[in-house]
Amino acid sequence: MTRFINDVKKYFKYSIVSAKSELKSEVASSYLNWLWWILDPVCFMLIYTFISVFVFKATEQYFPVFTFIGLSMWDFFSRMMNNSVKIIKNNKAIVSKVYLPKYILILVKLWVNGFKMFISFGIVVLMMIVYQVPITLNILYFVPIIITLAIISFGGATFLLHYGVFVQDLSNVVTIILRLLFYITGIFYDVAKRIQAPFGEILSEANPLAFLLKSMRESILYGTTPNRKLLLLWMFIGLVITYLGIRKIYKNENSYVKVI
Repeated sequence: MTRFINDVKKYFKYSIVSAKSELKSEVASSYLNWLWWILDPVCFMLIYTFISVFVFKATEQYFPVFTFIGLSMWDFFSRMMNNSVKIIKNNKAIVSKVYLPKYILILVKLWVNGFKMFISFGIVVLMMIVYQVPITLNILYFVPIIITLAIISFGGATFLLHYGVFVQDLSNVVTIILRLLFYITGIFYDVAKRIQAPFGEILSEANPLAFLLKSMRESILYGTTPNRKLLLLWMFIGLVITYLGIRKIYKNENSYVKVI
């Protein structure tokens, strides 16, 4: 663990500079430039809101904001998973010439995708003002919920980074799993209410993404306190996954270059 902390300190500035460079290059040739970071989630929110309200008759209070929170958190997680599978192969020019702890590449993606998520949550704030959502002190739970999401995403990404080097079809498998997760996480509905009891409640707690989405909505939209014990448990599980993933990368990273 000491090695991990020292490496993060050593390569922290590199990860920030690399993330800024990636964000600039992403919109360099676009007419709308950075506006796509706003338009993309907004368009998806409008589509899902229309389908849910007019087709499935969704009744959740502040539904557009409810949906946008789900999409913002889901996009962060799914991008982290998709980016990590081929991250070594996509950065072959770097990892084959210069030593770099391979999880630093995940850290770069964490900054990039985190930046986009915070832009989305900036829109959430504006929507809360428009819909006159009452603000309570429970909004402060935003911080531990986001930290838990980041830890779980980073931990999962470390394993996908490792196995993505050796398993050629892993990206296809991840795509299928993410599609399933999308629908059982409750991006545009409440899992606990829409799935028959007791399975809905079990799924909303056993699925960390569903739990974090539910907790975020409860704390900032409805002013209620999320399940703090379960939040701490998922944060601890995320830290364990991260520890095991970092350990696996350290143990095997010298063989990555030979494989790619």
